[in-house]
Amino acid sequence: MQNSKSSLPALTIGAIGVVYGDIGTSVLYSVKEVFGSGHVPFTLDNVYGVLSMLFWTLTVIVSIKYVVLVLRADNNGEGGLIAMLALASQAVKDKPRLRQALLAVGIFGTSLFYGDGVITPAISVLSAVEGLKVVSPHLDEYVIPLTLIVLLGLFMVQKRGTGGIGRFFGPVMLVWFVSIAALGVSHILTHPEILKALWPGYALRFMLASPMIAFIILGAVVLCVTGAEALYADLGHFGKKPIRLAWFSVAMPALTLNYFGQGALLLANPAAVKNPFFMMAPDWAIVPLVVLATAATVIASQALITGAFSVTKQVVQLGYLPRLNIQHTSVQDTGQIYLPAVNWGLFVAIVVAVVMFRSSSNLAAAYGIAVTLDMLITSTLTFFVVRYGWGYPLWLCLLATSWFFLVDFAFFSSNLLKLVDGGWFPLMIGGCIFTLMMTWKRGRAILSDKLIHESIDLKSFLESVFAAPPLRVPGTAVFMTAEPGTVPNALLHNLKHNKVLHDHNLFVTVRNHEVPWIGLDKRAEIESMGHDCWQVILHYGFKNDPDVPRALEHVKTRGCDLEPMTTSYFLSRDVVVPTIGSGMAQWREKLFAQMHHNAGAAAEFLNLPSNSVVELGSKVEI
Repeated sequence: MQNSKSSLPALTIGAIGVVYGDIGTSVLYSVKEVFGSGHVPFTLDNVYGVLSMLFWTLTVIVSIKYVVLVLRADNNGEGGLIAMLALASQAVKDKPRLRQALLAVGIFGTSLFYGDGVITPAISVLSAVEGLKVVSPHLDEYVIPLTLIVLLGLFMVQKRGTGGIGRFFGPVMLVWFVSIAALGVSHILTHPEILKALWPGYALRFMLASPMIAFIILGAVVLCVTGAEALYADLGHFGKKPIRLAWFSVAMPALTLNYFGQGALLLANPAAVKNPFFMMAPDWAIVPLVVLATAATVIASQALITGAFSVTKQVVQLGYLPRLNIQHTSVQDTGQIYLPAVNWGLFVAIVVAVVMFRSSSNLAAAYGIAVTLDMLITSTLTFFVVRYGWGYPLWLCLLATSWFFLVDFAFFSSNLLKLVDGGWFPLMIGGCIFTLMMTWKRGRAILSDKLIHESIDLKSFLESVFAAPPLRVPGTAVFMTAEPGTVPNALLHNLKHNKVLHDHNLFVTVRNHEVPWIGLDKRAEIESMGHDCWQVILHYGFKNDPDVPRALEHVKTRGCDLEPMTTSYFLSRDVVVPTIGSGMAQWREKLFAQMHHNAGAAAEFLNLPSNSVVELGSKVEI
């Protein structure tokens, strides 16, 4: 959550760097792609019409939908699609079928985030480096290699954390926004009549005069709102006020001035349509502008990579992905994490995208479907939050969200035209991630049912054990178990092979919930089972870091001795064996078994001391 000690100006500058890096670099390619598509005849009216569409797209989608409405839907101060999904699912928890449908839709939207996470850094960095072609056409052959080098450097520094370089994000992006605003003003002054396009009538006239062309170019117009979802996703880091202040005081004015400056340039020099952003700059400023643009796109990509780490951690804790190796890169800020598997998986996919599409124009064809579908999903989930969570009347909820739904649907429908040209690529990535997530969730449910079916009741078992108790040895045994009230396999193995029982025994279940944070006061439920045995349930939100030893300190007040040197943690390591029969399709069972085998160590995930962990394995057929 945001640091309340940080001042409003510091949080606002931070928001400029992290939240608006993505949307701030959209000026590099948006106007170029609208006119470069070949669908829009180059006329004075069309330039006015397109600029008006760009301005009002920013106003309706970003200013009104995200900044005004969606930012209100915070989940204990947290934002993002996962937080919205949690709010929506909680709002309809008394409607199980609807809840399941919303969970599936929300998880699909989260999967699409990874598709967007591949295309956005690729198109941003590539469009910045392509500015070299404006300096000299002979530099064209260096664009792809330089892009790949920049991206490799970006992904290599992730393991060191962003704490050191993060403080420069805001100032660099502030310089970027001031620079693009200045470029825009310099050209608007030569053709001030371009500002007439602020009037929405020009957009309406353009759409009515050429409805089919207007529909087709919506797929390019949507490029101006790349990164709009980041507004909501970063709510927990900065808070509503700094995000809104940064947008209305810096990002929105600078983007508007630059877009209208590009329009003024096109009025004066129609040939500039091949790369209007870089051709706005005087010759002496092009190379520094390429360097600044590259820095800005790296910052935009960094914010998206950090977002991918954060979203993945949340998805893991919600039970839709197996445990992954999570490394904390900051002692002070627990939110700064590094996931090697996600980092290098993203890098490989981005390299494939750059090498396969080879230009920002080709990548623009791939961009849009994933992000507009995510916007549609956000609008849908917002309706259920406003209607069932906040309890507003149906007519008001429909009025508030249906307009945005229709706008998002129009953009999505237009982007479907790009499906063959490259739109399939982010959808394929999202589809693969969605398959993994749903297979893991379903597999875990089947595995849990199987273990419960074959389990022994813990209370009955303990009564039979203590009827003729085994040898009690000093110390505390903590048995991790997936379901409370059942005998963990590790306990059975311990009694069978070692024929001893510790003086104190804790049967601990970790439960993850669809809320971001659960405080320490609600962390542990403790039930005494007699004979110095306790049943403990630990509760965590999807943004909490599980730490079992710390949580178990509450048990000390119940008479249990939990000294680190005399406490052992027993884990059951289940080996999943796919079988023909009920459950999932054979290929999904094999996929689940492989994911289960490659899951990160439970001891690390639960922050158990490595020198006190005992793992005992068993085979489970599903």
